[in-house]
Amino acid sequence: MSQALYQSTIKSLPLLARGKVRDIYAVGADKLLIVTTDRLSAFDVVLADPIPGKGAVLTGLTQFWLERLAHVMPNHSTDTAAEDVVAPDERDQVANRAVVVKRLQPVLIEAVVRGYLIGSGWASYQATGRVCGIALPAGLQQAQALPTAIFTPAAKAELGEHDENIEFSAVQSLVGESRAAEIRDLSLQLYSEAASYARERGIIIADTKFEFGLDSAGRLYLMDEVLTPDSSRFWPASQYRPGTSPPSYDKQYVRDWLEQQPWDKTAPAPALPAEVIGRTAAKYREAFEALTGRTAPV
Repeated sequence: MSQALYQSTIKSLPLLARGKVRDIYAVGADKLLIVTTDRLSAFDVVLADPIPGKGAVLTGLTQFWLERLAHVMPNHSTDTAAEDVVAPDERDQVANRAVVVKRLQPVLIEAVVRGYLIGSGWASYQATGRVCGIALPAGLQQAQALPTAIFTPAAKAELGEHDENIEFSAVQSLVGESRAAEIRDLSLQLYSEAASYARERGIIIADTKFEFGLDSAGRLYLMDEVLTPDSSRFWPASQYRPGTSPPSYDKQYVRDWLEQQPWDKTAPAPALPAEVIGRTAAKYREAFEALTGRTAPV
């Protein structure tokens, strides 16, 4: 496996931002270079220990889904290779883990779709019988499949803060009724098609979040990360049992380990043992290979 990349140091392009996982650079006025590092965040804290290969898996899986779902709507992809926009001595930083994409105006909504009752949705249901204002049948269990998938948006928070679940009416107020309906309907279609495919491959997509952007003409594009273990809950179908929280193909293993540590969930986080790093990296690779049928990139 190639050496882990915690932070990129591209000097040939202007750095625009560093997120929890991605470093973003300008490529002219109309494109961006997105480098997906091996950083990992848990409880909104970026950990000091990278997960080797994670960035390549996230990039490869997003590209897989963008190609598979291109018939549903346009996306941020371009034909420009990442290696072609950086200096020769920087190409190792972008190989397998970076993409050049259209520069879009982000829609400041997390377009969350839930097919199963888990996480904050389960907590909200227990307290109110609703999720983001949507009334659900009584008597549902933790992790139970919902009668139909639901659109449960969130307002994007500042870096380090929690996104806030909102009702659909709030989305209408933020972006207008027509655009809100477009985002909801496309999100549900994207989730439905992906979940059906994944189920055939032995993986349940319990929930996911999509991000959208607009071009100068106001056309909507799918952008950023798509249907990865960082933006979704992936469960092995063979181990799924309603009433319990199923194991997952993501950083839940890290979260569970951190929950057992004497830590107040503020930076800095405890250092991860080699075993936790290795098992987490294996989970990411396993999800990629199950969904794509290909060997995970490194």
